[in-house]
Order: sequence, then structure tokens, then C-alpha cells
Amino acid sequence: MTKRRIGITVEYIVLTIVSVISLFPLFWMLMSATNKSTDVLAGRILPGQKLIENMSNLLKTANVGQAMMNSFKYSVLTTVGSVLICSIAGYAFEVYYTKSKNMVFNLLLISMMIPFAATMIPLYTLFGKLNLLNKTLGFALPSLSTVLLIFLFRQSAQSFPKSIIESARLDGAGELRIFLEFFVPITKHTFTAGITVAFMSNWNNYLWPLIIMQSPTSRTMPQLISGLTSGYVTDYGMLMLAVSISILPTVVVFLILQKNFVEGITGAVK
Repeated sequence: MTKRRIGITVEYIVLTIVSVISLFPLFWMLMSATNKSTDVLAGRILPGQKLIENMSNLLKTANVGQAMMNSFKYSVLTTVGSVLICSIAGYAFEVYYTKSKNMVFNLLLISMMIPFAATMIPLYTLFGKLNLLNKTLGFALPSLSTVLLIFLFRQSAQSFPKSIIESARLDGAGELRIFLEFFVPITKHTFTAGITVAFMSNWNNYLWPLIIMQSPTSRTMPQLISGLTSGYVTDYGMLMLAVSISILPTVVVFLILQKNFVEGITGAVK
């Protein structure tokens, strides 16, 4: 056996081990959703026969349909808004020249080190004065501009051919037309990655919805799952079923967009 074949074999063995370790929590969660609570606590990892019973208990305990609809509505709205705003910001940081743009961008990067818990109380006080509690706009506003997405789109704009912009300007094209007709199609992989990251982040957002959406009818899936553990006795089979249902939209979005996700994260431009 040649050294190259040995290397490939070792590589496949390591990747297989890492894949099994990574997928085991997901497998355990799905198996737990089919077992009763005592079996889950006992560490059973084989399929059970309590799936229908767990589903029935979940539907009796919580309004899953409404929570799913709330999460979907808030996530789609916030994802569309944040990708639109952050793509324009990232493009502008790279294409337009001002003396202070790098300083402003560095300040944005530094702000990533500030935990959300440190700004949570001032934000809640401000949104209360603006009468935005229990409002969709109040939920979405803090997530419409994220430094990570601005950084991602600026990295993509750095590899965007500047000659296209100059040629379009010479032909009389406006800045909005250049952005929409040239930058967006050429960097579609980055937009795909941005949509994936933003949707997953907003769908799994727990802390901000917990304090801004106080009405029972506006609860999201993370809030609903948290509520299932607040009783005296927790039904872990039902809980695992609720978690399994809650990850379905993010899995679907990732599977649909995964083809361009890696290229988008690396800022590749074709």
C-alpha cells in the first residue's frame, strides 16, 4: 500500500469518527422523541413506540402551530431586512472612499466583543419608551444590522472586480443599478451564505424575544421549548419531540442553500 493510499485511508477514518461524534446528539434527540421520559433519562438510544403519545401530549400542552408561525414570520422578516441592509453596508465600506471608513469599520468589529446581555436592559428601556414591546418591529430592529454580515459582504466586495463598477459608471449607470444588476448576481454565493446564517441566528434567537415579546400569543419556538421545562416534572420525550420539530425549518433552509454556502462564507466571486 502506497503512502498516499495510507494517508487517504487515515483521512477517511478520522472524518468518519468526527462525523459520528458530530451527528450522535442529533441521533439521540430523534430517538428520544420516540421514547417515554424514563427511557430518555435511562440513556436509551434505540427507537421507541411513544412518538404518537409524545405528539399528543405536546399538542395538549403547548400551541406549537402558533409558535412555529411566529418564529417563521419573525425570522423571514428579520433575515430579509438584515441581508438587505448589511449587503449595502458591506458594499459601501469597500467601494466608496472616505478617510474614516476603516476606523468606523474597526469600531464595528470591536463592538462584536460586547455581549448582548450588556446592552439588553438599555435596549428594553428604549423600546419600552418607543412603544415597541410585543411588536414585530421591536423584535426585528436589533437584528437588522449585524457586524458579522457586514464583514462577510465587505470581504466579498473586496474580490468584486472594480473595473465593472467603473465601466458601468462610464455608461451612465446609477449606483443602485450597479449594486442590483452587477454586485448582487456576481456575489450570489455570499447572499446565500448571509441568508443561511441570518435565518438560523434569528430562528434560534431566545434572549431578546423572551424580554420583548411578553404576550403568550407572540411566543416563538425557543420560548415554547423553554416553557416545557418550567413545570415540576419535565416530560423529556415530549421535550425532545418539540426540539426535533423546531429544527426542521433550519435544516430545510440549510439543505436548500448548502450548495453555495461554503463559497459564500469564503467570499468567493465567480
